Amino acid sequence: MPKRLYFDYAATTPMDAAVIKAMQPYFGRKFGNPSSLHFFGQEVMAAIDESREKIAKAISADFNEIIFTGSATEANNLALRGLIAELRRQIRRTTQNFCVSPRSVRVGQRLRLIVSAVEHESILETCRDLEKRGVEVIYLPANKQGFVNLKKLKKSLNERTILVSIMYANNEIGIIQPISAIAEIVRKFRMQNAELRKNNSKFLIHNSKLAMALPLLHTDAVQAFQFLDCDVNKLGVDLMTLSAHKIYGPKGIGLLYINSKLQNPNYKQNPNSKSQIQSILNLPVVSPLVTGGGQEFSLRSGTENVAGIVGFAKAVGLVVQNRKKETKRLFELKKYFWKKIKKIYPLAQLNGGLGNGFLPNILNICFPNHTTQDLLIKLDLVGIAASAGSACSARAAKPSYVLKACGLPEKRIKSSVRFSFGRFTTKKEINEAIKRIKPLVIRN
Repeated sequence: MPKRLYFDYAATTPMDAAVIKAMQPYFGRKFGNPSSLHFFGQEVMAAIDESREKIAKAISADFNEIIFTGSATEANNLALRGLIAELRRQIRRTTQNFCVSPRSVRVGQRLRLIVSAVEHESILETCRDLEKRGVEVIYLPANKQGFVNLKKLKKSLNERTILVSIMYANNEIGIIQPISAIAEIVRKFRMQNAELRKNNSKFLIHNSKLAMALPLLHTDAVQAFQFLDCDVNKLGVDLMTLSAHKIYGPKGIGLLYINSKLQNPNYKQNPNSKSQIQSILNLPVVSPLVTGGGQEFSLRSGTENVAGIVGFAKAVGLVVQNRKKETKRLFELKKYFWKKIKKIYPLAQLNGGLGNGFLPNILNICFPNHTTQDLLIKLDLVGIAASAGSACSARAAKPSYVLKACGLPEKRIKSSVRFSFGRFTTKKEINEAIKRIKPLVIRN
């Protein structure tokens, strides 16, 4: 068997040697429980605090706005389910204070989420489950390149909308969504409708203090962080998800950024009004999904994955240090790979694009007259690792829902393969891969 070639970096990345080195002490000598008050516990708690501070600085967040989770999937669930649970908790308190009947609460409280149809499954499957629990979900369509329809977003916003969740960069075709522009749309709606939400008694949610900051904006930035500036203030997001294993860190550790400084939209317009008191809410934004010992500011209980957190912080530091240079390098490799594919198989079609609106490491290619499943098997037999799309659904062997949401014909979808490049990809590897791919796609 020739040397195996890895072109599935969007699924996961190998840990960087520097990350492994940073984690090693926490598998042995530094083994304490962070909740313990003695030296052994405080030694590792200091490492967690330092890691949290480093990551917070990398995205221009505050220390207490970083909540470590077991994965990006858990972080996405905490954002969606946690916000809904917190709002419903506040609504229950309101009904108790105002002696409102439970039946009227059910009638008046159909919360709305807005997500894109090309989100990661951890968002889409969560939304489908929430729909069964009475939440209304609007799925925004995308065009053939994968861009979300912003006109549809504007039309979908109403006073019941509590959250908009749009991923920063897609894991299957690499499309980069205009998050800052989306944030501006959400911000303007929030300001224009603040008084309406405050005074409209039809929906009890308006008696919640958190409601003054709604809708919130969440972005899954798992694929984006490696190549794009994820400054939460520049992006204008209230919640953001990151994952370590997509940036050469360990598996089993993710995080959710939660804006602790949500502002009442009326504050800047009416600085002398009573709303100034609520300018900084300092209220819970989400309710915990996992309860217990109160770790992670009581938002995610359980003994912390110290080694994972330390490795996450180290991986973040390496990405920030090398982001500009690595982005440029991978853009060149991506273009080179596509040029070579077109040379050996002119019928090949690109799903997505090559320009700045797309990540530099993802190429989704349609090979007409071939099927995805057959190609992936043949590629693996010659030592090439690629995929059909999200690793989370690879075993289901289903056509890509992302390509389907982009409106591509089924025949094209069933002939598409994703190649993704990373830190250890070289031009030499690409040349070798092309040599192995050529006899697979050219039929005599």
